[in-house]
Amino acid sequence: MFLTFNRLSLQGFGGVLAVAQRELVERQRWLSREEFLELLSVGQVLPGPNVVNMSMMIGHRFFGLSGALAGLAGILAVPLLIVLLLASVYGHFDSHPAVHGALRGMGAVSSGLVLATAIKLLGSLRSSALGVTTAAVFATAAAAAVGLAHWPLWWVAGGLGSLAVALAWRRLAP
Repeated sequence: MFLTFNRLSLQGFGGVLAVAQRELVERQRWLSREEFLELLSVGQVLPGPNVVNMSMMIGHRFFGLSGALAGLAGILAVPLLIVLLLASVYGHFDSHPAVHGALRGMGAVSSGLVLATAIKLLGSLRSSALGVTTAAVFATAAAAAVGLAHWPLWWVAGGLGSLAVALAWRRLAP
């Protein structure tokens, strides 16, 4: 558990979601796509980073408290050391233009990874209570509200998210 989450965190440093899906669903086969999405959904509601929450839930699922702690340590230990080292180095070179360019490039790569993961998981929407069309409408509305109208993300997530949950709940009710 520790080694898997440690490898996961080192492969996807700064953008672990795409790597987590590949590692946990495709490589380790610990979860199905649907289970991955369910745990991701729960992880997004809980405070803290999604994948850190998932590491504890998956660890607990297979090995109880010791698994949860091993998953947590695996996902955080080495990246914490790397962040401390990088923060120290950044303090010396923060005014250099190449550093600013590198950070902008990393942002573009992270966006691409998130988009690629979304495309990979798109097929799972067929079994969703909302369905592909309704989910696409919600995603488009959220993107427009945040990207074009510049509404605060927490307004959009709270409003559209609550509406989507209510609609899914209504469709799932007997």
